[in-house]
Amino acid sequence: MEGMGLKSRIKSLIFACCSVLSIGGLAAFATSKQNEKICEKVSIKIDNEYNNYFIGDSEVRGLLTREGERKLEGLPNQNIDLKNLEKRIESHKFVRDAEVYRGLDGNIQVFVKQNRPIARIIRQDQDVYIDAEGNILPLSDRYTARVIPITKSAQLKPTDRGFFRDSLGHSYLSLLQFIENDEFWKAQLAHMHIDGRGKVSFLPQVGEHTIEFGKPEKVEEKFKKLAILYKKVLPTMGWDRYKRVNVEFEDQIICE
Repeated sequence: MEGMGLKSRIKSLIFACCSVLSIGGLAAFATSKQNEKICEKVSIKIDNEYNNYFIGDSEVRGLLTREGERKLEGLPNQNIDLKNLEKRIESHKFVRDAEVYRGLDGNIQVFVKQNRPIARIIRQDQDVYIDAEGNILPLSDRYTARVIPITKSAQLKPTDRGFFRDSLGHSYLSLLQFIENDEFWKAQLAHMHIDGRGKVSFLPQVGEHTIEFGKPEKVEEKFKKLAILYKKVLPTMGWDRYKRVNVEFEDQIICE
């Protein structure tokens, strides 16, 4: 009985090994057949979740083909380096992430996710954008983002070159992220200024007043106070009633 059990286990082991070899062989065969397929079409999809149009199909196709020098259509799959193609697309400043893969038919599929600017830094030489992670992006001839412009005091270090990446600058980035994600304040605030003491002020789209926000602290609490003024007081009292609105101090709004 013991010998029969041993023989049974050996047979099971041999069967399992043969199954593994068969599956491996089929996978290798499938890969070989896939590599022999010819790319007949390149499909490009660009994510415009935030209605950004900084890069289009023609720009992506130019990156893929080195501006038409090496077309993908007509090439066998084995001659197409997908990772290299992804790196080429991601070299574009306005591309956050790219995926390049081949379908079962051998054709190439491309998915591009764009960077999202959340503010425009006004400079004497050349303005730049800043994205949600604090990265600096150049302006684009193709598209102008509708984001809040920022000016700053000359006493502060440059607002590019890592300003928004240190511990202090991150609080300003969090403020910008809050504005970008709030439809009301994104539409209402026309300009942001950072003075030499690091305090923030805003100019609104409607009204002649200046909003003195103070340091970028307790952001949500300050905007809640502002919301009461904007939604309940100013529509009744008049949008030009005040020249100065201060929400810097806790539990109070100063209007003059």
